[in-house]
Amino acid sequence: MTGRNILILTAVIIVSILFASGIVLATPPGKNVVFEPKGADKVTFDGKTHAEKGLKCNDCHTKIFPMKKSAHGTYKMEKMNKGESCGTCHDGKKAFATSDKESCVKCHKKPA
Repeated sequence: MTGRNILILTAVIIVSILFASGIVLATPPGKNVVFEPKGADKVTFDGKTHAEKGLKCNDCHTKIFPMKKSAHGTYKMEKMNKGESCGTCHDGKKAFATSDKESCVKCHKKPA
């Protein structure tokens, strides 16, 4: 086996381990991530919309959001309304508030 083949094999193994453990970039810039919270309509995070507001991925990752896919199920409205996760920016000052009942439909979308 050549040095190049060993390097490729090593890279494949590392990427496989990261995918298996959930430690991967969930969404490339400009793409969407869909969350399906229990008891609520799904939420689609639109990377493009946030980028158009001047935000970069590392503004939130890993300062506010961990880079583990398994962590996405832990976002709760009660915590957001207290300024955690999405509520860090969606506080009614920097962006619409997570606690604003009229803004729910901006994130939570009913299935088509």
